[in-house]
Amino acid sequence: MYVILGRFQPFHKGHQFLIEKALEMGDVTIAIGSSQESWTQSNPWSVEEREYMIREWLDGRSAKIVHIDDINDPPNWVKHARVIHGEGTLVTSDLGTHNLYLQSDYPSILVELSNRKNLEGWRVRTTLKMLSTINDIEAQRSVMIESIPEKVVDWLLENDGLYRLYSISKSIEHAG
Repeated sequence: MYVILGRFQPFHKGHQFLIEKALEMGDVTIAIGSSQESWTQSNPWSVEEREYMIREWLDGRSAKIVHIDDINDPPNWVKHARVIHGEGTLVTSDLGTHNLYLQSDYPSILVELSNRKNLEGWRVRTTLKMLSTINDIEAQRSVMIESIPEKVVDWLLENDGLYRLYSISKSIEHAG
């Protein structure tokens, strides 16, 4: 079994790449971290919404999805997460997470992700936050599609996912 760990805030093409790699290798468990967090700058979507985004993208492909609360304790994180996501091999593009798992005697495969810098969650959220100030849906879609799978873009647009970022960040002036 292969484990993909992320906050998926939102699910983006970096996550897509990792999950596709893991699906090629075998059974996959997708572990949604910080599951207790929602409606904050770093975690704008609830765990249920993030799971929905992932399931929409999976489009019927088989993967187990689990929710893991963050304990804000890196030395004990793997022990905590392992109870929930189970045994297997972590598949990640994050060197820090890779090393944390290896130090805990949990197998990990480090996958090189092309364009990783642009597909970091905080960059994707910052772009979405800027897009939330624009009232042109087609302009929003054309920018989002560069870093987010189309089914997730559709979900974000249909469910006011960008407006949420705007409302969380009231200091942004709404343009358009």
